[in-house]
Amino acid sequence: MNKRYILTTTAAVVVIAAAAFASFKVYAERNAGVAARVNGEVISIEDVKKGYEANPQIAAQVPFEQFYPKAVDVFVNGKLLYQAASAAKVQESPEYKEQLKVAQEDLARKVYLEKIVAEKVNDASIKNFYDNNYVKNFKSKKEARAKHILVEDEATANKVIAELNAGSNFDEVAKKYTKDSTVELGYFAEDIMVPEFTKAAFALPKGEYTKTPVKTQFGYHVILVEDFRDSQPLPLKDVEPQIKNLLTQEAIAQTFDGLYKNGKIQKYDLQGKEIPVAAEQQAK
Repeated sequence: MNKRYILTTTAAVVVIAAAAFASFKVYAERNAGVAARVNGEVISIEDVKKGYEANPQIAAQVPFEQFYPKAVDVFVNGKLLYQAASAAKVQESPEYKEQLKVAQEDLARKVYLEKIVAEKVNDASIKNFYDNNYVKNFKSKKEARAKHILVEDEATANKVIAELNAGSNFDEVAKKYTKDSTVELGYFAEDIMVPEFTKAAFALPKGEYTKTPVKTQFGYHVILVEDFRDSQPLPLKDVEPQIKNLLTQEAIAQTFDGLYKNGKIQKYDLQGKEIPVAAEQQAK
């Protein structure tokens, strides 16, 4: 084989490879962002991603890359079914039109209430409620911070107390004896714990432990009180979800109140007789 032929063949291979690469590049660019094509109709990666983000419970457990392959199959199945339904002219059937009307009303109600809530429940309204309702009306309570050792019987509780009296460390003794995995109870008010426990804890001086076992429905306790304090309002970030939920319910209730007041409502029983409805009952 002569040298010229070898060079010609090599050049041809290079041209073919370049053409193939160019075709692959065009093909890759054409499919950028595309999850699937179903009879020519595109399902985008963004569509799949929106479905993923709309399900926070799934997103919290499964990364998008793991969710993606099975989700694409679900989207493809859905698209195939929709295309088949369209080909069968389901949209023209009475059943479809009736269900569409119901779905449209449901969606309109949902979007309307979401719009009302978005207007009334925002950072400013939440902060205003926090300052002028929660903080302003907050009533401080005495709180104790305590640890406890919980055992099955009084004899074991007395053994725990004897070791503490001998100078043993409370936490070390707790590791040996307690049947409750929670030794450190943090701060609590008097109305949080069972009465027997509360009475014993709040009667102790700071830094002292009970010298006799405290019996409750859970067993026998040895309690160490580490501190006392007056409770303070929780920071905004800790109560914001509750405030947001409360303001949302108020916004919805106010919306219905206004609709009832401005609307003409007539109710009838099964025989067609009108049922009198008082304004305050309507608002409910």
